[in-house]
Amino acid sequence: MKLKDRNVLVVGLGKSGFSSALFLKRQGANVIVNDIGDEKSFEREKKVLKENGIDFVFGKHPEEIFLKQDLIVVSPGVPTNREPFLKAHDKGIEIIGELELAYRFISTPIVAITGTNGKTTTTTLLGEILKKEGVNVFVGGNIGIPLVEYAEDDSRDLVVLEVSSFQLETISHFHPYGGVILNITPDHLDRYTSMEEYAEVKMRLFERQETFDFAVLNADDKWIMKYKPAILSDIFLFSVSTVVDKGAYYKNGRIYLVHPSSNQEYVIQEGDIRLKGIHNMENVMAAAISALELGVKFDTIKEVLQNFEGLHHRVEFVEEIEGISFYNDSKGTNVGAVERALAGFNNPVVLILGGRDKGGGYDFLIDQIKRTVKHIIAIGEAKDNIYNDLHNYVTVEKVNSFEDAVYTAFRRAERGDIVLLSPACSSFDMFTSYAERGEKFIEIVRKIKAEVNGKN
Repeated sequence: MKLKDRNVLVVGLGKSGFSSALFLKRQGANVIVNDIGDEKSFEREKKVLKENGIDFVFGKHPEEIFLKQDLIVVSPGVPTNREPFLKAHDKGIEIIGELELAYRFISTPIVAITGTNGKTTTTTLLGEILKKEGVNVFVGGNIGIPLVEYAEDDSRDLVVLEVSSFQLETISHFHPYGGVILNITPDHLDRYTSMEEYAEVKMRLFERQETFDFAVLNADDKWIMKYKPAILSDIFLFSVSTVVDKGAYYKNGRIYLVHPSSNQEYVIQEGDIRLKGIHNMENVMAAAISALELGVKFDTIKEVLQNFEGLHHRVEFVEEIEGISFYNDSKGTNVGAVERALAGFNNPVVLILGGRDKGGGYDFLIDQIKRTVKHIIAIGEAKDNIYNDLHNYVTVEKVNSFEDAVYTAFRRAERGDIVLLSPACSSFDMFTSYAERGEKFIEIVRKIKAEVNGKN
């Protein structure tokens, strides 16, 4: 792909947009950056852009700028159904994302992992397994380092990427050697018109694959299996509910890995896996079968699984106070993530739910709520919607602040209960990120513990 002297617009100045702009400039393109946000929020980025001779426009999407470009690179968080994009498309201007841009400069084989939930854990876990095996691997994408920052290096043995639906919207040539999809549950229905549209975007991961590639699919997911017949690559399945002939399955506290080319069935005891919860058994199976297909020894996989602790802000134990256990699942930003978090608990749960609504409602949670939730603390912009959807099944208490939510949850809980922050919503009504929300939860829990200890 030749970029020298081409006019390129980068839309969205998040992490991937910022990296894309600098990469494009180094390739000799004439770059301009556009973000609808307030210019005052980008002082650091503006300084770097100026130093590199990159122009920028903030606060709006000027149509005339879009129509003067040879190429538009859009950040994942920016919807491309806005008028300037549509007019640029009608004019024949190519619109791609950072993932597609980077891919066109990379020859390293790629394993790409997507899914509504679990993709960060699975991507990180597979990366750790490969590193332990001695593979020179780049791990990034939707987590950590944008792929475009690797594009000028392109010297590793393998790339392992977390890929989001937003990134998959703007691919055209992207062709991973390995594709892994963990699940498709309701999410981003404020952006997609239906579950069908969301699922179709997710399954675009496989659209360029051929027979010599491989795919790892969740056999228990109805949406994934609906689109399975269209996949041309070598398919491995994983399941927590049924035995599979090729791939991995969970049964009676064991994970079985069935890999035909190794001509052997491997068994891992659940007790030998540091990650806990049935949702994590799915993540483990997806990572393990991918690793086997990539030539990793079983002993390496088993060793990493014995030591891999999981991720910050994902069903993370924080403290125990007066027999009440507090868990931080701030990364649970959709109902599917909350459902999986709740499935890992048998003790009664006081659930902190809410934030900025993502569409689709909360009915998906009803079965798990009936099983284990004794009380819901509803917060943020979504609290009325949460109340309307769930108050017939459990007591839903609306509160006005995040700190009040944590204190109220503590008061409603009893010895032996779980207090779980798993919001099913984005954090942007109160915080800049799910990470900031999770850190605030930890801070408040520890404040409560100090106050309780001070009384004793």
